[in-house]
Amino acid sequence: MYNAKELKLTLNNKQINYITFGKGTKSLIMIQGLNTNGIKGAANSLAYMYRIFAKDYTVYLFDRRTEVYDGITVRELAADIAEAMEALGLVNADVFAVSQGGMIGQYLAIDRPELVHRMVLAVTLSRNNDVVKEVINNWIEMTEQEKYKELVVDMAVKMYSDAYVKRYKPFMPLLTAVQKPKDKERFITLAKACLTCNAYEELEQIKCPVLVLGGSRDKVTTGQASVEIAEKLGCEIYMYEDLGHAAYEEAKDFNRRVYDFLMKEALKQ
Repeated sequence: MYNAKELKLTLNNKQINYITFGKGTKSLIMIQGLNTNGIKGAANSLAYMYRIFAKDYTVYLFDRRTEVYDGITVRELAADIAEAMEALGLVNADVFAVSQGGMIGQYLAIDRPELVHRMVLAVTLSRNNDVVKEVINNWIEMTEQEKYKELVVDMAVKMYSDAYVKRYKPFMPLLTAVQKPKDKERFITLAKACLTCNAYEELEQIKCPVLVLGGSRDKVTTGQASVEIAEKLGCEIYMYEDLGHAAYEEAKDFNRRVYDFLMKEALKQ
């Protein structure tokens, strides 16, 4: 489907799994948010979800390195993405980064500006706030105690709209079975990395065109976190007033907004 493939990249004794799809001449780097089980087995579903990009782009979606260590930061995860891009000859690429991926994307654009042509930052933050600290620390505690049902339910409640949660409540037992972390230590380590983002004072170093997309009812990073990134960058922003952290899944026009921004900026070149 859409030429979707699951591949592996070995770089200096570390391995990065990634998905590629599409047949376009331009490169789009997608950086996903924190999740419980990575991207293995998701090539076709992700290619279908983001099929709007398949004609114009060859899309690369990189997972986090397979072996993480306690104390790893989102800045170090950004360096992994940069290394992977260099290994594949990807420079001056467009970047679409969501949640924790948005934290990584900011550091990618700050530290390696030659790799980033245009960027969309979705439902993310540039510095910690009390809301994200409480949410992430609660998820870590639930995982440590192997309270996976509570974890999956809390992630759904924090990320999705009330209407969405109500609609899919009967499927929560199935979601718990599918979404509980297969490697709890890895999930905990990557969750802790969310709390290492402190890019706000460096945002002015980002010179590429940026679109910020946020949800005003975001219960994970807060809608204000999206607003302050856009204000600091002086860039375009669109807020979904009735949606939260999972606006990228719930808003039917989300991918179209990303696509239209990237195409509009391309026409300016």
